[in-house]
Amino acid sequence: MSNLQVAKRMYSSSSTQSMAAVRKLKQRLQYKLLSHLFFLDHSDPRHPAFRRYEQQCLDMLFQATVLWRESERVLLPQMLRKVLRLALEGEFTPQAIAALEMMRSISVEVNDYSAYRTATKQMTKLSETLRAEQEAQSLFWEAKMNLARSVSSRRRLLQVLPSIIQRLEELYSKVKTFNIYDPLLKLQLIQQELDGNFEELIRITSEAERLFAQGKLNAKRFDSRFTKFYSVYAHLRARRLKGGLALAEGYLAAFHRSSNNWFAFLENYYLLAMHDGDYLLAGELLKRQQQNPFVTKISQPAQQRWELLRAYLFFVRPEEAGLRPLHFAQLVQRIPDHSRDKQGYNVAILILQFLHFLRQGDIEALLARLEGLRKYESAHLRDAATLRSRLMFRLLQLTVKENFDVKACEKKGQVLLARLQDTPPPGEAFAEIEIIPYENLWQQTLMLLRQMAEQSQQAPAR
Repeated sequence: MSNLQVAKRMYSSSSTQSMAAVRKLKQRLQYKLLSHLFFLDHSDPRHPAFRRYEQQCLDMLFQATVLWRESERVLLPQMLRKVLRLALEGEFTPQAIAALEMMRSISVEVNDYSAYRTATKQMTKLSETLRAEQEAQSLFWEAKMNLARSVSSRRRLLQVLPSIIQRLEELYSKVKTFNIYDPLLKLQLIQQELDGNFEELIRITSEAERLFAQGKLNAKRFDSRFTKFYSVYAHLRARRLKGGLALAEGYLAAFHRSSNNWFAFLENYYLLAMHDGDYLLAGELLKRQQQNPFVTKISQPAQQRWELLRAYLFFVRPEEAGLRPLHFAQLVQRIPDHSRDKQGYNVAILILQFLHFLRQGDIEALLARLEGLRKYESAHLRDAATLRSRLMFRLLQLTVKENFDVKACEKKGQVLLARLQDTPPPGEAFAEIEIIPYENLWQQTLMLLRQMAEQSQQAPAR
């Protein structure tokens, strides 16, 4: 609601005085709301593990600063020693340096040379640590920015990631803190994900979990939900479906139902079920997503992805999707067939639209979709990494070329299907998401052609 609308509703006026009163009211309200930030519960399990410990250090530093300015010197040294201890235990280097700076100032004030030298020495060492950590963080965020920009920027990132990771490994060999281990771990995972080395992803996440279990990673910093998420995703992409499904249900409990990560994790869980052909489980997971009271807070792109996932389930198992045929038809036709917002799902959308019109027997719409497949392939599927999508497109085009003759499609499609089976999924830098593996989807297509043939044979007898 705009300021003008608020002024009219509250004061029945849009005068200059009313508008000024609204602005002041909003400022006071904002100030009151910001004041409540001091009372947030940072121990909530939905938050990352480090948050409560870092916030404890920040709160105590704030209190210590106020005491310092109020010339309180009895409680202050004891409080600063506690802050320093907590900061060092949690590897919160900036907070540790801040505490030491205040301790050094006090030592100068009371002419305690020994305390001054101790604080200075610790600060010098921690400042070197902080420089290494800041370099590591800078390398990480630069890579993350390039990862988020576009497909082409991800491909360029893939070329320089080895040198970035090598630099992080050098830093970690000298300064073994979590603030360097964390970006190193994440970029190693990103590299393997972009390359499509999903078995290596599983190994890296398993190794991180092992180190954590052995107490070799800081328990106040390491959040195992991150590696759990990546592990299940890696099982999906490596086609280790049974192993991924065995982990997924137990891992899901680690994510709070109100978090976006819960919904994102459930997407991977759902795709594991779809790839495994367990459509009953996929239907159960879809119901859990829809019945989650926090479903309305997820982003619009996430909502649209779930609509597409639901539409695919309806196509293969309508009774599990909880979707009426009319709504399915409307959903399929209103999804844009090529959009930057649907990056990673454009091929899935085009395939579903084609199969929908094939089931409907809408020849005119099929011919339009056929031309759409050709244009999209020519414009976006020219790289070697997109071979699986190209092969699936050609299998679909075969249905029209062979006039929907299931025997001819099955026979002439064998070569394409064999190539498809021999082609592993590409890395994330190039990937289009297969909601149902293309091999399984082709079998669904042949089944659909058989049903069409049977209906055609029965039609004259009616």
